[in-house]
Amino acid sequence: MDILIKAEKLGKSYRQQQALANISFELKAGQILGLLGHNGAGKSTLIKSLLGAHDYDGELAIFGLSPKKDRALIVEDLAYISDVAVLPEWMKVSQLLKYMSGVHPNFELERMRAFLNKTDIKSSSKIGSLSKGMKVQLHLAVVMSTDAKVLILDEPTLGLDLIYRDTFYRYLMEWFHDGDRALIIASHEVSEVEHLLSDVLILRKGEMVLQAPLEQVEAQYTQLTVEQHNLAQAQALKPIYQKSGLGLHSLLFENVSREALMPHGKISQPGLAEIFIAKQQEASK
Repeated sequence: MDILIKAEKLGKSYRQQQALANISFELKAGQILGLLGHNGAGKSTLIKSLLGAHDYDGELAIFGLSPKKDRALIVEDLAYISDVAVLPEWMKVSQLLKYMSGVHPNFELERMRAFLNKTDIKSSSKIGSLSKGMKVQLHLAVVMSTDAKVLILDEPTLGLDLIYRDTFYRYLMEWFHDGDRALIIASHEVSEVEHLLSDVLILRKGEMVLQAPLEQVEAQYTQLTVEQHNLAQAQALKPIYQKSGLGLHSLLFENVSREALMPHGKISQPGLAEIFIAKQQEASK
């Protein structure tokens, strides 16, 4: 399967501050990469590099092209949705459709209209008058109507209520499975996107602290819940993270066999949110 994005030792500095350091990953069709990290972790800097919005160190290829030199060609098949409205608010929805038909070679007007028919968005409405949820729906409709190969989403549902979030991800996944596409979802709300992901890349202060397929991540990490009298023995196995409450202690282990953990307490599979927190804490030690 063709590699859509390949980054090797990607880096970016602003004056004396290192924003990204040695970021390497590949993205192929069928993958959904979770780009996870707290605010300031480097997610936006990495996305701007992918979009060709600034210079960077290292090697980066999108569809075999350079974002520095071939941005116009790349954006025909790469799309981006952020947490802030970027559509022209002075336009009517009908004007946006006409504009997209004229400027994007892959835009399918009838597909756009079919999607909008599923929503409450009227073609006569001015974009600036739409609610945040409707604006996000409209932006997604534009992207889905261009048949993009790669879609980058940067906190796309921030500020939306649960109904709009559910609708957004439902339409997104229907579109994703309708072609050979790849997604990058940047978020710090790990629990919201975990069930969508095939791969994960976790950043902390511009550095990768974890990058792997999700099934590999699940195989590497085990959670152990112990009572106080078993805590010392469990700690001797060197957990990467620990929290306590209601007389019980929860410890997270990386690459420790379940056979070694079983005598000390109850074993369970940690969620990605627990692993995310653990890797953030581990990296700060």
